[in-house]
Amino acid sequence: MKKRRTLKDPRGEAALFQRRSLVGFALIVLCLIALSGRFFYLQVQRHDEFVTRSENNRVKPKVIPPARGLIYDRNGVLLADNVPAFRLEVVPEQVPDMQAMLRQIGAVVPLDEDDIAAFKKQLKQSRRFESVPLKMHLSEDDIARFAINRWRFPGVDVVPYLTRHYPYGELFAHVIGYVGRIDADDLKRLDPNRYQGTSHVGRSGIERSYEDVLHGTPGYALVEVNADGRTQRVLETHPPVPGKNLYLSIDVRLQKAATAAFDGRPGAAVAIDPRNGQVLAMVSVPSFDPNLFVNGIGSADYKALTTAPDKPLYNRALRGVYPPGSTVKPFLALGGLEYGVRRPEDTVLSTGEFCLPGQSRCYRDDTRGGDGVVNMVRAIEKSTNTYFYKLALDLGIDRLSNWMGRFGFGQKTGIDLDGEQVGVLPSREWKMANSRQPWFPGETIIAGIGQGYWAVTPLQLDHALSIIAGLGVPRAPRVVMATQDNVEAPRQMLPNPPTGPSLVSNPKDLDVIKQGMEAVITGGTGAKQFIGFPLVVAGKSGTAERFSRTTSAYDTNKNNAYLASRHRAWFEAYTPADDPKIAAVALLEAGAWGAQDSGPIVRKVFEAWLATQGGAPTAAASAQTGPAPSGSAPVEDLPAQSSSEAIP
Repeated sequence: MKKRRTLKDPRGEAALFQRRSLVGFALIVLCLIALSGRFFYLQVQRHDEFVTRSENNRVKPKVIPPARGLIYDRNGVLLADNVPAFRLEVVPEQVPDMQAMLRQIGAVVPLDEDDIAAFKKQLKQSRRFESVPLKMHLSEDDIARFAINRWRFPGVDVVPYLTRHYPYGELFAHVIGYVGRIDADDLKRLDPNRYQGTSHVGRSGIERSYEDVLHGTPGYALVEVNADGRTQRVLETHPPVPGKNLYLSIDVRLQKAATAAFDGRPGAAVAIDPRNGQVLAMVSVPSFDPNLFVNGIGSADYKALTTAPDKPLYNRALRGVYPPGSTVKPFLALGGLEYGVRRPEDTVLSTGEFCLPGQSRCYRDDTRGGDGVVNMVRAIEKSTNTYFYKLALDLGIDRLSNWMGRFGFGQKTGIDLDGEQVGVLPSREWKMANSRQPWFPGETIIAGIGQGYWAVTPLQLDHALSIIAGLGVPRAPRVVMATQDNVEAPRQMLPNPPTGPSLVSNPKDLDVIKQGMEAVITGGTGAKQFIGFPLVVAGKSGTAERFSRTTSAYDTNKNNAYLASRHRAWFEAYTPADDPKIAAVALLEAGAWGAQDSGPIVRKVFEAWLATQGGAPTAAASAQTGPAPSGSAPVEDLPAQSSSEAIP
């Protein structure tokens, strides 16, 4: 049966369509109202906020790190410079896949393991929007290859920067030090605002000790960037304030002369102007190239330096501690005069040995049979052990340590460099604190000739010598002589007033010591070292034993190589003797005799200094700069025994 067809209702369909149209229109109107309201809210009510945010997306502040202050010698010779270079930097938040980027960019710009390790370490310490250096000191080829492939690496860019350069390399490594890349420990102690954009900080030497002066204050620039975050143009610049320039008291010419005089032998030398405490030279041999550390030293280079048997990283002038040997005798003699236990004319009979009452073992002179009857001047000239054994015993260890402490032994000198060692000044208190043992008379005796527990740095000894040369007035040694705000500004001289009154109550006592030290040069242990030198020199040698004696027998082996393996060689001197302007100390870690081996080093320093004063050594003086001929070694002073053999 066929289904009956339903008739259409045109009027009803029209009404339904009309109702649906009205509903649809109403919905459209509501949506337009809502959209208009939202548009009004965003474009009108929050206009200022979104304009600022939009501007921030287009305009970004960029930190401009300050140029590090330059370092010069006393005559304006540049010792530490800033040179332009380029590095590869990464903004972490703009890199979608860091590991993939590192793999891919390594095919464009060669990266070694040290580069990647340093980058990952700093990446953990930095915020995601901060640039992190990936590779320092790019070559021209590196820059060209990256420029071609730059589009492949969003968030990575080549950035110019100033890197530290040390033109004299090893010559000033232990004085100036070096800068290194900032690490996590640095971030904890450095002011984050002041070090924004800075990648390097002073690690040692002047660079570390004067970090606050050298660093400066950062500036910033407002730059317009594109969608990839790359700079399009600079809108506004607020320049940084560069660090101050420093002028050292050291003279390059003296530094070169002292270094050359060592001829590669391990040791140290220091020269000070006793009138003001300015350090004229400070040398530690061997040295190293500080430029290796600036942009991150490679593991192979670092291992080579740290495992080298001669320890080139070790600052022997500032941190090396050694027994001073007979170099302390002039100070001890001055103490005897100051305390009234000796007069210049008092004599002692040197028979070749000195015995404590009731003891069978004696302390000997180095000269068999002794030097006979000697007064103070003669004892200094001949370095007669017997005289100073008796003087030390008469002073007693308490007065001896108190007096020597006034000259800075056993404490820091106050030099404007970090890392100074204090050494050891023998005393009852020191021994009790370190070994919980009482003090024995035998230990006082050998302390009188600079052996036993004694340990001094070359800087300490030269500081003490400069006090004697400076009429007993102590001044802390200083390496930085002046500062300068910029190249055009004048130098601002740094004051260095005395740290106290003269240590000597009677100036005539200093004349006695000077006579003895002049006699060392004219007829004593240093007689061969200053022949022909145009100025009067006052000095003292010292040959300190490195090992304790096992017997009281005289060592008949006079081979220089053998003796050098057993001795530290010292020489101290100042000139002109009547108006001292330079006091110098030289130490060889392995030297046969103090005068023979270290004396020529001091001579070379004095000759270089004299040349800077407008004078020049005579031909005769130039011919006498070498060590004494073989077989003519001067008679030196050696102790009878070390402190470990002292008899109660």
